[in-house]
Amino acid sequence: MFSVCVFCGSRHGLRENYARAAAELGAEIARRDWRLVYGGGNIGLMGVLADAALAEGGEVLGVIPDHLLEKELGHQGVTTLQVVRSMHERKALMAAESSAFVALPGGLGTLEELAEIWTWRQLNLHHKPIGLLNTGGFFDSLLGFLDRAVVEEFVRPAHRDVLLVDSSPPALLDSLYAARTVDRPLPVERT
Repeated sequence: MFSVCVFCGSRHGLRENYARAAAELGAEIARRDWRLVYGGGNIGLMGVLADAALAEGGEVLGVIPDHLLEKELGHQGVTTLQVVRSMHERKALMAAESSAFVALPGGLGTLEELAEIWTWRQLNLHHKPIGLLNTGGFFDSLLGFLDRAVVEEFVRPAHRDVLLVDSSPPALLDSLYAARTVDRPLPVERT
């Protein structure tokens, strides 16, 4: 089964369009008969995303560390809620269970998860597609930073090009699915 791991905020954010995009993405994943893999929370965009997938009859795997279970109100309605012992174990399990990755608007945790999974791709630890759902231009500044990092030769163009970006959930999912068969190593830095 094709599984999409979604990184997103444990808060709703200031603008209503963030929650709408999360709901649309969750529902679209379910309508495609794909599995949603996410951080297991029942709050913020995480809860909106999971609830939308479940409302469409989708399969949802939530992965949450035990120390966040109570704080993030672990979603008891998901298909499977896997409780792990650490953030490291959470990310490793989410990566192992996923065919592709998407980042929605979020804070430092979302940015950290995106950066780590992208770094793993850069190091050829996986060959799974990665995307950003750029709702309302939320990631425009990050994309500008990444483009500047390429110009300044801190990031290779091939590594930057791995990141698929769209503002439409269906279009982004189409791109991720099309890229699923790309199993080519990226250039790795040599020291």
